[in-house]
Amino acid sequence: MAGRRLACPMTAPLGPASRSAQCRSCADLARSRSVAADTCLDDPRPFAVYLAHHNAVIKVGITAAERGLSRLLEQGALASAVISTGSLAAARATEHLLTTALGLPERVTTAHKRAARACPPPPAKRAADLAAAAERAQQLTWPAGQTRCQAQVSDHAGRYGLPQAGLHPDAEMLPLTPGSTIAGTVTCRIGTDIYLATPAGLVLVDTRLLAGWPAAPARPGAPFTAPCHSRQPDREQHDVLF
Repeated sequence: MAGRRLACPMTAPLGPASRSAQCRSCADLARSRSVAADTCLDDPRPFAVYLAHHNAVIKVGITAAERGLSRLLEQGALASAVISTGSLAAARATEHLLTTALGLPERVTTAHKRAARACPPPPAKRAADLAAAAERAQQLTWPAGQTRCQAQVSDHAGRYGLPQAGLHPDAEMLPLTPGSTIAGTVTCRIGTDIYLATPAGLVLVDTRLLAGWPAAPARPGAPFTAPCHSRQPDREQHDVLF
C-alpha cells in the first residue's frame, strides 16, 4: 500500500500457476486504491497518454509522467509515443476517446504480444504506424486537462535485445514443481518474459511463474529441468495475428 510492500496477514500460499506475487485478498486490497482500477482518481501527479506498438495492434494507455518509459517496457511494447500530458481524469477521458473514436484497444493479450515478437516489422514501419495513429488522434476534439505534444517515437527493440528476425521459442516453461532448475543463456528479455538458449533449444520463461518460489543459484553446467511444453510458433502466430 502507498508504495510499500507489506507481508500477507493471512500468509496465504501461492499456487504453482500463480502469475502474481500477491494472493487474491492482497491483490483486491491493492486495487482498492489503484490508478489502473480507477479507484485512485485523486492522484495529483501529471499523467501521460501514450500509444504502444504491438505489431498489428496499436494500443492506447496512460501512465504517470514521472515513470517515463517504464510502463512501456514493462508491457513489452515494440515502440511507443507519448501524445499528451495532464491530469489523471483528463488522461483517462482521452484514453476512452481514442478507444471509442479510433478503435484503439486499451489492452493487448499476452498471446498477441508474444506472437508480435515472432515477426516484428522494421523500426521505420513501427515509427510510421505510430505517427499515423497520433495524427488521427490529433484530429479529434479532446477533453480539457490534457496538453497535446508532438509525438516522439521511442523504439524499444534494442533495449530488449529483440532480433530483427524475431523470436521463435521451441518450448515454453510450465508452472514449476519443487526442485526444478532453470538454466540457460539469456538471449532476450522483454516485458515479463525471458528467452533462454538451452541445449534443447530456445525456451520462453514467463517470470511471473517464479512468484512465491524460493530460489538459489544453479550449479555450473546444470541442465534445464523445469517442466515445459513444445511450441509451434508459425501456427500460433497465424492464429493470434490473423
